[in-house]
Amino acid sequence: MTTRDLFGADALAALARADVDRALLEDVGSGDLTAGLIDPARRVRARILAREAAVICGAPWVEAALRALDPGVTLTWHVAEGARCATDQVVLEIEGQARALLSAERTALNFLQLLSAVATKTRTYVDAVAGTRAHIVDTRKTLPGLRLAQKYAVRTGGGTNHRIGLHDAVLIKENHIAAAGGVTAVLRAAQAVAAQAAFIEIEVETLAQLQEALDAGATMVLLDNMPLAQLREAVRINAAHAGGGAILEISGGVTLEGLRALAETGVDRISIGTLTKDVKATDFSMRLQDLA
Repeated sequence: MTTRDLFGADALAALARADVDRALLEDVGSGDLTAGLIDPARRVRARILAREAAVICGAPWVEAALRALDPGVTLTWHVAEGARCATDQVVLEIEGQARALLSAERTALNFLQLLSAVATKTRTYVDAVAGTRAHIVDTRKTLPGLRLAQKYAVRTGGGTNHRIGLHDAVLIKENHIAAAGGVTAVLRAAQAVAAQAAFIEIEVETLAQLQEALDAGATMVLLDNMPLAQLREAVRINAAHAGGGAILEISGGVTLEGLRALAETGVDRISIGTLTKDVKATDFSMRLQDLA
């Protein structure tokens, strides 16, 4: 299954509902003791405001959280998914049952603040390589249980998804190479599962390993922690290879400050764990008011 299938409208809605069900069970449990103090007939309006500029992401999760507790809630988004918002901008207006909105508030905001943070950070990195051929790619360094949500946020921010998990693609690393008996041997072994894999990629640390991988028919190569001069030479070797070369990806030690120089070496992809691993939540707040 491709990430396009995973993030189609129906699949995305199902994913958001499943994530929200777990979150509400964790937070609300057998019932919200504090919201229970409110008259069950009371209806309110609420606004969600962005306290800082961001790329908005997480609408399916926000809607799932609110509708799980009030199926009749009405939602008016003022900033579309994937669009930028300004500081103190109203992102969403809500009308519904007071109890439900109070109980769903933290779950809805938790998803919105996490996924908007991932999308915003990704957009920053994507903008930094604009005009080069390099795509910004995520990794498996995600919060347990929220991998698909975070990978959706990367896509919303303009990034590209790497493999979803160990089950859908082959990424051969240093220890796999050593255990299998070398670059050529492990690539040969990988052909046995090629039909099940979205792609087969091999990590190399030297130009000699790159040459061996290309000679063995590698179609995707991860250049691990190579300095700029070595990366440029890797790109040259790849372009000159008689087999047509491979997709080249950079990984390891990537920073925003050094990103543009890496992209300008001519590689195709730059994978960055910090997109999903080291994220500072975007600040949002919800404000309620009685209906007249």
